[in-house]
Amino acid sequence: MAEQGTGRLAGKVAIVTGAARGQGRAEAELFAAEGAVVVAADVLDVSDLDGVHLDVSSSESWAAAVAVAVERHGRVDVLVNNAAIYPKGGIDSTTEAEYRQVLDINLVGPFLGMQAVLPHMGEGASIINISSLNGVAGSVDHVGYTASKFGVRGLTRAAALDLAPRGIRVNAILPGVIDTPMIAPAISGLEDYIGKGIPMQRMGQPRDIASAALFLASDDAAWITGTDLIVDGGHYATVPKL
Repeated sequence: MAEQGTGRLAGKVAIVTGAARGQGRAEAELFAAEGAVVVAADVLDVSDLDGVHLDVSSSESWAAAVAVAVERHGRVDVLVNNAAIYPKGGIDSTTEAEYRQVLDINLVGPFLGMQAVLPHMGEGASIINISSLNGVAGSVDHVGYTASKFGVRGLTRAAALDLAPRGIRVNAILPGVIDTPMIAPAISGLEDYIGKGIPMQRMGQPRDIASAALFLASDDAAWITGTDLIVDGGHYATVPKL
């Protein structure tokens, strides 16, 4: 049975990347329930949705995906740059090729996505870039991921300033530990332990991030741009700050 929403995104056209599973899937489904027309973009198959193939690291792939969205629906009102990879590797074990790959997908991907959709966005549009708590604090054995997510925050703020005069908002969501297929190999067997270490006593679920993205995509966030929205069950509040 389809979820019944309140129409907070009624009439909006949204592109969600990484929409085949995890956070992206939850965002696509929630946006659709809230009245949006959603184009679900991924390198994986999303044929059960209004899907389009997208390699976020390729400007040509972005151009093709956005062209499909515009041909089908006329414009783009919302872009969620959710697609990412989470490779393990420290400063002494990560190769140059591995480092460039994670930056190409996690950081260059959102840059290319914003460039691709902007000609089809108007005043009131919203861009949401998914960063991470690894965008404010380092993580052992994840040098590429951490660097990319710090970069997403900087990219978001710079783009927000560039696009504010056009009435286009750009914000970042910083998820904490979310129970998704992307991080499953890294946390396998540790779920209960990790949950107990979070102030709200559980790991996050994809819906937690989807709900935050819904707010930023909606007109309720009409005067919010260039900000970081931390969604982590209180985890960051426990991290010592200098």
